[in-house]
Amino acid sequence: MSTVIETVPVPATTAAEEKVAVATQLQLTWWRFRKHKVAVASAFVVAFFYLVALFADFLAVSNPHATDARRSYIPPQEIHWFDDGSFRPYVFALKGKRDMRTFRIVYAPDPNDKRYLTLFAHGYPYDFLGLFPTDRHLIGLDRGDAQDALFLLGTDQLGRDFWSRLMLATRTSLVIGLAGVAISLFLGVLLGGLSGLYGGWLDTAIQRLIEILRSIPTIPLWMGLAAALPASWSVLQVYLAITVIISLIGWTELARVVRGRFLSLREEDFVTAAELAGASRMRIIFRHMVPSFLSHIIAAVSLALPAMIISETTLSFLGLGLRPPAISWGVLLQDAQNIQALGIAPWLLIAAVPVIVVILAFNFLGDGLRDAADPYG
Repeated sequence: MSTVIETVPVPATTAAEEKVAVATQLQLTWWRFRKHKVAVASAFVVAFFYLVALFADFLAVSNPHATDARRSYIPPQEIHWFDDGSFRPYVFALKGKRDMRTFRIVYAPDPNDKRYLTLFAHGYPYDFLGLFPTDRHLIGLDRGDAQDALFLLGTDQLGRDFWSRLMLATRTSLVIGLAGVAISLFLGVLLGGLSGLYGGWLDTAIQRLIEILRSIPTIPLWMGLAAALPASWSVLQVYLAITVIISLIGWTELARVVRGRFLSLREEDFVTAAELAGASRMRIIFRHMVPSFLSHIIAAVSLALPAMIISETTLSFLGLGLRPPAISWGVLLQDAQNIQALGIAPWLLIAAVPVIVVILAFNFLGDGLRDAADPYG
């Protein structure tokens, strides 16, 4: 008598399930992040602004520090894209005359003087990427000096080209944000890691320091630290000091996050194994524990960057941070404080547009990274 053995069919594993089963945490995070369309679009926006910061001198059309009282408050020029039916961008040269009622110089386009735009034109000299000298710029005029005839976003009170100043300001503000976050990231991971890994009196001391820093009102603290900067310092020294000041304030939030993660990880087997193998505390922190929640750190950094940028802009706007001749978004917005000047030249408010766009993009990007940081959630 034969026995019939019935087999229960096992569902076949699909290729997609196998791919997910063997994927690393970073791969899972990336796949989930791609589904967040707003975050992906924000990532492109952030990348675009950092490209502008990288090639700021190349994108500028004239020397952002060159002043000329005759060019004061020239309005943005209109670009005409077609000439006699063919694509050939040009602007009209401007002629100024004094309004006898207001005694202001009013600029009007001269229809008999066309200035054609050209790519990779010659202009003011600079060091491309800080490596080699050149005078090539993305946009310029095929004849004449762009400094005297091309004003894409108008000029300020001193006759400085606002487009060129905005390009340089983008580089300054975004680089300060990156440098500040880099220092804050190091301090946050180091102090938060030590606090969570060691515990005891060291944990208590670091947590009390964090509470003291977070309890101090931000604006008065900035004012006190900025007032301590010597007036004789150069622009570069003030730039570095402002970066350090912002960093020393911004590390506390990340340290709290890192401490919480370390408290949950320090009893794990891989940490115990590293200790038994003789690994130092620094190696355990940076080589074993930090990579286990790297995606969370990336999300925290992306949310900290806009706070750093806002801090620099606020300090400079209040006159406590960078000061002329330095150029940043906050420095440009100082001119918009004067209601009378704003009534004459409303285009000065354009400096607020990149601040708003970058902050929103960083926040959307941070939300997407935060959602993708837990691929199994």
